[in-house]
Amino acid sequence: MGCAMGESIPLDCQDWANTKVAYRFFGSGQVSEADIMGGRFQSTHVRFAASGGPILILHDTTEFNYQREQPALIGSAKSVNSERDKAGRLRSHIICAILMHLSLAVLTEGLSLGLAAIKFWKRKKFKGTNALKKKINPTRVPIEKKESTQWLENLTQSTELLGEPSRCVHIGDPESDIYELF
Repeated sequence: MGCAMGESIPLDCQDWANTKVAYRFFGSGQVSEADIMGGRFQSTHVRFAASGGPILILHDTTEFNYQREQPALIGSAKSVNSERDKAGRLRSHIICAILMHLSLAVLTEGLSLGLAAIKFWKRKKFKGTNALKKKINPTRVPIEKKESTQWLENLTQSTELLGEPSRCVHIGDPESDIYELF
């Protein structure tokens, strides 16, 4: 599958038997992200151990957007304005997406050592931040119940993987500005 990036699974697998095996593999509860990514994380650890000096750990979240008639089957990322109706009011629609938070280990010279942590998730339903603030006080919600927990989980996982916290300089965008992280 690595040789045909971007192709559909049936096209890549070439016949129904191989396609069925691939879908069974992806749908298996016995296979986790950690199992699939384990070799990549180990390679990052080896490259980290062979290097010297401080290492930058770059953390960020991205989304993989999909167009689907039933966004709930994929997950929801955000609501966007799409067009105006006949009365001139803005209509909005939900963007369906899978979200990924990753932590990339990089030398200060810019050379990538590889992934140090990764987490995928999806939202069952998009709830805009402003709408939530009307119902609850976000400062009263424990971090474990917020999406922001991804920052803590990836920081912990990447630091444990690399094994030398004193060499790690963690860098995140403004979304990482949360009390629990500090």
